[in-house]
Amino acid sequence: MKKEKIFLDLFAGAGGLSEGFIQGGLKPLAHVEIDKAACNTLKTRMSYHYLKDVEKLSIYNDYLHRNISRSELYRTVPAEIINSVIHSAIGPENNNEIYKSIDSLLNKRRLDLIIGGPPCQAYSVVGRSRDRNKMKGDPRNYLFIYYAEFLKRYQPEYFVFENVTGLKTAKNKDGEAYFDKMKHLFKDIGYETEFRVLNASDFGVLQNRKRIILIGKLNGNAGFYPEPDIWNPHAFVGDILNDLPELRDGEGTDGPCKVRKVKNKYLTESGIKSYDLPVTWHSARPHTEQDKEIYRIAVNKWVNEKKRLNYNDLPDRLKTHNNRESFTDRFKVVADDLPYSHTVVAHIAKDGHYYIHPDINQNRSLTPREAARLQTFPDDYYFEGVSEKPSRTAAFKQIGNAVPVLLGKRIAEKLNEVWN
Repeated sequence: MKKEKIFLDLFAGAGGLSEGFIQGGLKPLAHVEIDKAACNTLKTRMSYHYLKDVEKLSIYNDYLHRNISRSELYRTVPAEIINSVIHSAIGPENNNEIYKSIDSLLNKRRLDLIIGGPPCQAYSVVGRSRDRNKMKGDPRNYLFIYYAEFLKRYQPEYFVFENVTGLKTAKNKDGEAYFDKMKHLFKDIGYETEFRVLNASDFGVLQNRKRIILIGKLNGNAGFYPEPDIWNPHAFVGDILNDLPELRDGEGTDGPCKVRKVKNKYLTESGIKSYDLPVTWHSARPHTEQDKEIYRIAVNKWVNEKKRLNYNDLPDRLKTHNNRESFTDRFKVVADDLPYSHTVVAHIAKDGHYYIHPDINQNRSLTPREAARLQTFPDDYYFEGVSEKPSRTAAFKQIGNAVPVLLGKRIAEKLNEVWN
């Protein structure tokens, strides 16, 4: 029997990449994350995996139905699993304490893999365009140095580093490219690195989402990159929407909802659909009457003309933004008749204008569950807030920042092939 490979997830977020690696056959040792709400989500998900392994998913089901509290759920799981989610900022002021926690969990075992990528805002082309200093001098630009410290300490056989494509062009104040500095640093500590720009839409994700996936191999030679297998499910965005109950703005719940019985091959084959546990977080945010009027215009324009709404084409009474030159596509329909949507980003937590539901009768933006399905999170994945009180905003932020689960799974499967 082959030994199960264990990994550490740094800058873990809500666990999209981690979930993909779990589905791909690897075992998480620990997750390190600065955001408290995301840490709670990770604890809940690790509870799910434990309860599934010991055939006690009825407890998790009780939690989703609010028959038990979150703290009661966590008490049904070994403390080691809950404590493996480390709520901390990665950096020199905290790393020693993080190391102690990881060392305790390792218990003299070897760590096989480190995954994760620092927050992307500092490398994002959009982030740079909005920042007065083009993100130069932002301390997040240098989080890769702390990532490298973990590589030096634990020397895993591989690491997987994910980030936005803007990383290739981001430079510091002296005009030096951060990406080049990263690769040189990783080389200096013993890792051969190779990267690809992968589009999640090539791996069964119904979303146009391009990301740099840099993989390092300890003492490796060039030509080792584990190319993930392409999967075209021949599906449309409507396949992630058509079984969910119709909602108007302000309707829905973070708790269980009844889905419609429709044939949906994609939801099953992608692993999104859960037949044992309920769908949660199908909760629509409220909108102003003005926004809903704009949504109707945008949906009509797509349905009848197959054209996107340009903000400047709106009637003057509906134009309240002073900026008329950039972001003119700020109101955008998630078209159900296309094979993939535009990229889901964390801004969805602020408003839903860029993610308008294609059904004019529902006349709203996407719910967290609809966005989570675009990110290929399983339907039984529950997104937590800071307190036990549900937070739709926190759920949206975590979903928008995540790595699509299926992309992570494809990478993990190919890495497992290399190991085995």
